[in-house]
Amino acid sequence: QVQLVESGGGLVQPGGSLRLSCVASGRIFGIAAMGWYRQAPGKQRELVATITWGARINYADSVKGRFTISRDNAKNTAFLQMNTLAPEDTAVYYCNAQLSPVVGTWRDYWGQGTQVTVSS
Repeated sequence: QVQLVESGGGLVQPGGSLRLSCVASGRIFGIAAMGWYRQAPGKQRELVATITWGARINYADSVKGRFTISRDNAKNTAFLQMNTLAPEDTAVYYCNAQLSPVVGTWRDYWGQGTQVTVSS
C-alpha cells in the first residue's frame, strides 16, 4: 500500500523559512512526478510546485523566487524549501505523487497534509 508522509510544517514569523519533506513508501514501481499543493481556509486547493522525475519544475507565480522544490529519486522523496514566508502562505500543504503501484498503472496519491502558519 502506497503512503505519502509529509513533515516540516509549523509556525514561523513573516520573512522566515521552512522546509517540507514528503516521502513516498510502499509498493512503487515508478514515480512520474511529485508536487506540493496548498489549501487556505475558505479557499480551493491550489498548486504550489511540481517536479517530474526528469527534473522538470513548475511553480505557481505567487511562490516563484521564494520557494524551491527538489527531489531525491533514490529515496522517493520531494522537498519544498520555503523562504521569505508571508502570512498569505498560511495553509495546509499537501504532497501529491503520480506513481505506479502496479506495472502499467499510474495513479494520483495524496498525503495527509501539514499545517504551515506564518504569523507574528
